[in-house]
Amino acid sequence: MAQEYEQLLLKNQLCFPLYACGRKIVARYTPYLKPLGLTYTQYIVLMVLWEKGSVNMGRLGEILYLDAGTLTPLLKRLERAGYVTRARSKEDERITIVSITPEGDALKEKCRDIPEKIGSEGVVLSEAEAAELYRLLYKFLEAEGS
Repeated sequence: MAQEYEQLLLKNQLCFPLYACGRKIVARYTPYLKPLGLTYTQYIVLMVLWEKGSVNMGRLGEILYLDAGTLTPLLKRLERAGYVTRARSKEDERITIVSITPEGDALKEKCRDIPEKIGSEGVVLSEAEAAELYRLLYKFLEAEGS
């Protein structure tokens, strides 16, 4: 390939290994989440709700870096499964509050060991490397305009 197209080589793209790693990580979660009827995205929504109990949809999207177009159908499925409720805020009807239900909270126990299982599946990073990767990824996520 001519030198002027170096920027188009896959090996020169930071986005590609990030994309491929993301897919690989989500695939590692699938065997643990599928028996529970959950996708990875539903799991991370539940993680936020296990921590906070309730959160408005806008804030949920900010925390998870997801837009309303992605969240709405996902939350509808979690609501149909009985794991969350959605209700309009009494103070401002434009705001939707998402809350964990007792059934959704009970899933926490079934998911309790998933992070440990994922971590024991041959992660090739040392604790220090993992901490540095975490820091760098959040630096990227929190950068202005990302």
